[in-house]
Amino acid sequence: MIFRVKLIFLIFLLFCAHWVFAQESDIEKPIEAVDTEKTKDSADESSSSLPSGITAIELEAFLGAEYNRGNLNTGRISLTAGIEFIDTIHIRTGLQYGQSIMGADLNFFFNAKISPFKPKYLSPLGFSFSYIYNGIMEIDVNTHTILPMVFYTTDIAGVSAGCSFRFTSFFGEEPQFESVLTFYGYFNFLRKKTFVMGVGAGTYNDFGARNMAAIWLNLNADIRVSKILSVYNEIEWMQSGMDGLTATYFGIAWRGGVKFKW
Repeated sequence: MIFRVKLIFLIFLLFCAHWVFAQESDIEKPIEAVDTEKTKDSADESSSSLPSGITAIELEAFLGAEYNRGNLNTGRISLTAGIEFIDTIHIRTGLQYGQSIMGADLNFFFNAKISPFKPKYLSPLGFSFSYIYNGIMEIDVNTHTILPMVFYTTDIAGVSAGCSFRFTSFFGEEPQFESVLTFYGYFNFLRKKTFVMGVGAGTYNDFGARNMAAIWLNLNADIRVSKILSVYNEIEWMQSGMDGLTATYFGIAWRGGVKFKW
């Protein structure tokens, strides 16, 4: 079943890529005349469609398939939403549901980012705060993570670093506390108007923060289909361990879906 889903999504992705590059070739053709007044009016109408003070609204939906040494096969579905205020404050939240041999797992996150600096060389610098919940309902395992971070991100590359404060309870017992150094970095090595491909590595994502040596490595691609719609695909390789000497291969995952941005 997982193989069929991957095959269908791959065919869809190739179709989208073909359509996108065809659109690019049409855009490169010379245009005889452009009505500047209509273009200006259209842009003004698009920007005014959002409420005052809101500069962007995002909605994302993803399907995922994962194989790891702990849970074997796992399928996941996730939904996230975000809103940006005056190009400075960005708030996102999301919910994820997964199913494996260990039962159902439920994950939730809330993230707030602020980029307060105006100079061009400082504008990518900012601060973020996340709350992450991970729960496996059948065996009553619950993890609550508080994650403050500092980030410097651009269209080409970026890095985030902070410390995750994690509280985990097993079978209703008293929670155990851990503080773990957390980081993530990315580099987009292929960037076009309608296509971006890059790599990333780190110890956390939206729905989870792991130990220092449990690093996620990913290859991702984002295809812009229209002004508000893009298709996203990601392959992830995972390792596990308490530190660098015990790190070992843990699993592989695929995630794909769509993003809407207004």
